[in-house]
Amino acid sequence: MCVNVELQNQIRIKFEDLPRAELVYDAIYEGGSTGNISDDVLSNLFEGIGNSGGFRICKKVADPDEIAYVILYTTGSEIEWPDIFDIYLGTFRYWGDNRTPGKDIHDTPKGGNKLLLEVFEKIDKSAEERKSIPPFLVFQKIGMKRNVKFLGLACPGRENSSLVEDLQAVWKHTNNQRFQNYRAYFTILNIGPDKIRRDWLQALRNGTDPVLYLAPKAWKNFVLNGRKGIHPLKSERLTKYRNKEEQLPNKREKLPLVNAIYNYFKEDPYAFEPCGAELAQMMDENIIDVDITRTHRDGGRDALAKYKIGIKDNNLLVECAMEMKCYSLENSCGVKETSRLISRIRHRQFGILVTTSYIAGQAYKEIVEDEHPILIISAGDIAEILIKHGYNSVEKVKEWLKKFPQIRNA
Repeated sequence: MCVNVELQNQIRIKFEDLPRAELVYDAIYEGGSTGNISDDVLSNLFEGIGNSGGFRICKKVADPDEIAYVILYTTGSEIEWPDIFDIYLGTFRYWGDNRTPGKDIHDTPKGGNKLLLEVFEKIDKSAEERKSIPPFLVFQKIGMKRNVKFLGLACPGRENSSLVEDLQAVWKHTNNQRFQNYRAYFTILNIGPDKIRRDWLQALRNGTDPVLYLAPKAWKNFVLNGRKGIHPLKSERLTKYRNKEEQLPNKREKLPLVNAIYNYFKEDPYAFEPCGAELAQMMDENIIDVDITRTHRDGGRDALAKYKIGIKDNNLLVECAMEMKCYSLENSCGVKETSRLISRIRHRQFGILVTTSYIAGQAYKEIVEDEHPILIISAGDIAEILIKHGYNSVEKVKEWLKKFPQIRNA
């Protein structure tokens, strides 16, 4: 089961209209139907853009060594290299292009990582330096065809952040060989009523001025003011609780990871409790001092923990009640399960419910509408947590599970 993200009520641009199409946030741009590489959307939507790869660099006509603008393309489904678009914060985490061992982090065919280093180092410099940073246009693959969704105009970096936080060289390994790749954070800019003008992109490509005159105001603010001028496109959820599809893994590749956990504990679901507690701690390292309650003194809570607020030598510890439910993806946690946790949250406490399935609509709605301080970690969240920590295959998850006894009292 996975989410169908290709919604019928979104703006859709037909393939034959691509050369003249405007760039509209969240619009879906349709691929061709011939069945070959000529169906690619981006190379038909933009001049001078290749038809493959995550980095699609448009060079300036007069000087091919200079970059006009960059297309960032993501499938959104790579388990080893998970790109993450945070629609609430307006940020986009993107992996670089050094994805196999044997080369330096900057020695890649497309030059993507070299480009990342160059532009991120300019964020906190002068406006004159930032003028040479190319705009980034972010697209994500949608559905089984070549259709793509435009996520927006992005600048490198985030507000209230730093170079060290925004561009991180991360070590990976495969076949006992280590190598590095960049994990980069971009901001999707709130352009408001402005449009991303075609003549701006053309002026960038032609190398003609005044390119800032034609640019959206949001891009000008970034160039002129650096981080202080970064205004992300943040969005709030209209419904304050997640439906079934939003709680389950949103890609087929993620389903086996959660199923591996369920199958490991299904003979004794109570044995899932230590695993669920560790998943919560993997999600947030400020969850500490977890105490798994034993069967004979289990007062309805599977675990007690503390949440640390503050810094190392100056912090507060807030009590937290935790409950874990090892259910199959077809079976939801209902009002009975959530009420049990709600009834045991005392004043100034909160609760965490970890489940390998999802919370039924009525139960979730009651938690939100009655403002119960309960955090839900559902099957989809578990998949994201596992992937973030490198457990991106069934084999790796099974190896990780070996630390947990399959029988609770073992």
